[in-house]
Amino acid sequence: MVLVPILNLLAMSLSDPLQVHKLSGLDIIPKGFSFINYEVLFSNPLIVRSIFNSLFLTIVGTALNLFLTALAAYVLARTDFVGKRVVILFLIVIMVFEPGLIPEYLLVKDLGLLDTYASLILYKTINIFYLFILMRFFEEVPDGILEAARIDGAGHFRIFTRIMLPLSKPGLATLGLFYGVYHWNEYFRATIYLTDPNKWPLQVVIRQFVVERDNTTLLGAQNLLSYEQVQALDFGSLQAGTIIISIVPLLVFYPFILKYYAKGALEGGVKD
Repeated sequence: MVLVPILNLLAMSLSDPLQVHKLSGLDIIPKGFSFINYEVLFSNPLIVRSIFNSLFLTIVGTALNLFLTALAAYVLARTDFVGKRVVILFLIVIMVFEPGLIPEYLLVKDLGLLDTYASLILYKTINIFYLFILMRFFEEVPDGILEAARIDGAGHFRIFTRIMLPLSKPGLATLGLFYGVYHWNEYFRATIYLTDPNKWPLQVVIRQFVVERDNTTLLGAQNLLSYEQVQALDFGSLQAGTIIISIVPLLVFYPFILKYYAKGALEGGVKD
C-alpha cells in the first residue's frame, strides 16, 4: 500500500511524455524511458536552490534540536534543583496549550526574524513531547555508572558527553529522525515567514508546482527546450518528478536510522 504509489510516481516521472497517458494508477513500469522530466527540474535554478535550502534547514535545525533537547533532558532527568516540579508542570502546560499563529507571527516580527531561516529553525527548538521521551532514556542509565564517573572526578559536562549521549544513541537517533522529517517537510511556516523565493525550501516550491499547478514558473526560466518539446511535456509527470525528488533523501537516510529505532523499541519492551 505504501510502495506501489511511490513506484507509480517514479514510473510516471521516468516515462516518455508521449506515452505516460498509458499508465494506470497501479503501473510501476515506465512506458518508454526518458529523463526529460528530471532534466527540466534540475535545470531550474529555483529547484536546485530549494534543495540546498531544505538540506541546510534540516541539518542545522536537527542538530540544534538534538543538542538542546538532550541538554534539557539531562538537567530534568539526572539533576535535582529547586523548582524542578514547577518547571516540568510548566512544560506540560505549554505542550498542551500552544500559542496561536498570530501571536507567534507578531513575536517573530518583533524579533526581526521575518524572511530569515532562524524563524524556521528556532520554532520548537525543543519539542516537549520529544523531551519527555529522551528523559526516559536518560533515566534508564544505571545510577552506579554515574556515581563511578563522579568518583573519578567527572563533572556534569563530561558525564553528559561521555556517558549519557553514547548510552542513549537509540533515543537520539529516533528523535533525530522525527526532527529531520519535520524540518524537511516544513512548508507552512516557510510560506508565512519567507518572502524571498531564493530562500524557499523544497516543499514550498513543490507546493507551487503540484498543488497550485504553477507550471509557468517551472518552465519560465528554461532555455534548454524548444517550443515543440515544451508542448510535448506531460505536466503530471513533472509533478511526479518533483514529489520523487522530495522523498528520495528521506528514503536514503531512513535505513541508517532504522537499526537504532528498532534497538530502542526492543530495549523498551524487554525487561530483565
